[in-house]
Amino acid sequence: MKVGQRSVACALLAATGLALTAPLQATPDDPLGEKTGGETTAFATGRNALSSALATLSDEEHARFEVGHSFFNRNWVEAPSSTTARDGLGPHFIARACGGCHLLDGRGAPPQPGEQPVALLMRLSVPGTGAHGGVVPDPVYGDQFDNAAVQDVKPEGKVIVTQRPVPGRFADGTRYTLQRPSYGFADLAYGPMAANVQVSPRIAPQIAGVGLLEAIPEAEILKNAADQAAAGGPLHGQVNRVWDAFANELRIGRFGWKANVASLAQQTASAFLGDMGITSSKNPDEACTPTQTDCLAAPRGGKDGAPEIDDRTFGDVVFYQAALAPAARRNAGDARVRQGQRLFAQAQCDGCHRPSYITGESPDARVSTDKLRGQRIWPYTDLLLHDMGAALADGRPDFAASGSQWKTPPLWGIGLVPGVNGHNRLLHDGRARGVLEAVLWHGGEAEPAKQNVLRMSRAERDALVKFLESL
Repeated sequence: MKVGQRSVACALLAATGLALTAPLQATPDDPLGEKTGGETTAFATGRNALSSALATLSDEEHARFEVGHSFFNRNWVEAPSSTTARDGLGPHFIARACGGCHLLDGRGAPPQPGEQPVALLMRLSVPGTGAHGGVVPDPVYGDQFDNAAVQDVKPEGKVIVTQRPVPGRFADGTRYTLQRPSYGFADLAYGPMAANVQVSPRIAPQIAGVGLLEAIPEAEILKNAADQAAAGGPLHGQVNRVWDAFANELRIGRFGWKANVASLAQQTASAFLGDMGITSSKNPDEACTPTQTDCLAAPRGGKDGAPEIDDRTFGDVVFYQAALAPAARRNAGDARVRQGQRLFAQAQCDGCHRPSYITGESPDARVSTDKLRGQRIWPYTDLLLHDMGAALADGRPDFAASGSQWKTPPLWGIGLVPGVNGHNRLLHDGRARGVLEAVLWHGGEAEPAKQNVLRMSRAERDALVKFLESL
């Protein structure tokens, strides 16, 4: 359904991907959008609900999936080590494995009081335009703050998270209290950061279905932006064009909280280097700045100066992520769930959170499977940047994304996160405790939607939550 066919009233939950299922967009064989990944859908619940392989994989592809799973979830170790296939951790890092942030392929959470974050990282930059239109890293601490290190190397410091209550009330008089986080640093090992440093907290999202997202044709993402512009309403989503080192060109960003990454391979290589200090053929040098002499002098993994993860293993890890299947909807026909769907429809929120697509070819030869093509998927995202207002702004641009813009992430699987990860923390930094709080944080393009929710009765709000938790 084109946005221009509606009088669009809202851009609800662009930083959580929350959206509605529009019945007119359903297909005859899947009227409720239960098969979120088409024929690839995993019918799974419980602790491992986000860790299933695409249902259509061959036996050979399943074997490769399991190899990638191993390297995604097992810890890397310091070099030198007898475990040469997995050595090279650090010198600086925040996690010892991909699964340290994406536990059970799910969503991370902010740290508990007194703890240091693992699944919540801090992006750093200073004003200006860097290579290929990207950011300019902090000259001392680089583009990401790492609070852990190998022996004989100093951790960069500690992250300090504080909370301030933000009270409010619904139109029926029901009171609520949000928690606004603030971020700082302590015990900086290499001196002060730049006086004008820009900091952006980013929580690790769940990753099931990312291969299908990569297979959405670029033309469909551009169409989303064109339809919103033509509608003349409050929605004005934009693509973020970012440098992709694997394609060696600027491409439309579709991963990361600010759509600052174009491909799953780029996202994976950057995470190996930034989160674990693991070099690859695309990122052969450790992320040590000139000030960090102990980091520069630390032992390296890899044989005879080769990258610490070889191309074949790297490709298996990319394949593993691409082959993770989204889980089917639950309770889609429940009366309260359908009521919540109708309430979303009254707010007309699918103009921003497009429910469904038909996938095309995967652009990455590392994936090398035809199982992603031609699927009717239901991710609930337009993959565009939206201005979400001052309350959610981080003030840090990233390529074309402004300091108040965030990408609409997919919604599929959001109701499974409590069962998988034991929490319901949402938004880019995990500040929201559940879907209703996520709504209440929104402003900017989503301000009309928030006002609609504030006017709902308690029963209507409960139905709204039931619908979202079914997706």
